[in-house]
Amino acid sequence: MENTGKVKYKNLFYKMLRIRMVEEEIAQRYSQKKMRCPTHLSIGQEAVAVAVGENLFATDFAVSSHRAHAHYLAKGGNLSALIAEIYGKATGCAGGYGGSMHLSDLTVGFVASTAIVANTVPLGVGLSFSQVLKKQNAITCIFIGDAAIEEGVFYESLNFAVLKKLPVLFICENNLYSVNTPLHLRQPIERPIFKLAHGIGAKAEQFDGNDIVSMFDTVSKVIKDLRNQGGPWFLEFHTYRYKVHCGPEDDLNYNARPKEEIDYWLARDPVSLLQSKLLELSFLSLKEIDSYKQKIQEEINKAFDFAENSLFPSINDKYKFQYIDNNLEWLHSVLNPQKEVYTIE
Repeated sequence: MENTGKVKYKNLFYKMLRIRMVEEEIAQRYSQKKMRCPTHLSIGQEAVAVAVGENLFATDFAVSSHRAHAHYLAKGGNLSALIAEIYGKATGCAGGYGGSMHLSDLTVGFVASTAIVANTVPLGVGLSFSQVLKKQNAITCIFIGDAAIEEGVFYESLNFAVLKKLPVLFICENNLYSVNTPLHLRQPIERPIFKLAHGIGAKAEQFDGNDIVSMFDTVSKVIKDLRNQGGPWFLEFHTYRYKVHCGPEDDLNYNARPKEEIDYWLARDPVSLLQSKLLELSFLSLKEIDSYKQKIQEEINKAFDFAENSLFPSINDKYKFQYIDNNLEWLHSVLNPQKEVYTIE
């Protein structure tokens, strides 16, 4: 890491630390029962979101899965809007209707995240196709986990992306687990995921997803290639989550994972790795780190205060963002079956 990268990597460290502290605060406050939606935290996987997000523009699109907080923030999403959404408030990025797993903010190009595994893969490919049809100089990023590779829609969508040479980037965060089931019980261990994607026709590469220094420049080159009609690309990042599949609890002491595996990944914590390198090179001081943490904590506190002081959505808007028939009498008959049922002409 040359001295010219000092500002760049300090910025990357700040953004990774910010995501880590935000999710740790969510985990800490979750027991207050003011966040009534399920949460899927990505503590331990921050480097992937930041490495990709730092190379995107607001005009680029991104879609994600149920574990989307880091992706949303790295894409430029508003922290207060994120927390308010988790609180189910009208000031949330999805109006309080989506919760943790259904984030959407078109102002920064974060189109959607959904709870169903691989559900946003065809949506992302369709968005990318729309960019081509409109002759837009933009790309689409699809964040998925390793379990998405086990869904049929992944193959159909990747095949279409390859056929049409779409400017779409598949980002696979391979954290080795689907809930508590390890990867080797779900996929052949001799078949790397990125090679499978390459076999379908995509350009593909794999990275140490916890070492942002080793992969950032290559990720930047991949995204530049995409902007020059070089797609699609599939990137596999090897990483690891520290929390349970769903919820704020730690998942490292339940005997669900081998101790040797846990120790290996804890020693490769992405935030700690970058911090150690920056301290070693005198790019960063302990005093600066304390200053970062104080600044981030102040922002987090304001975001939670904003969420707690915001209003819930009006009950009159309950069906505002759902597809319903215009025949309201028929709708009322469905909601109140004791009344006469009206037929739709």
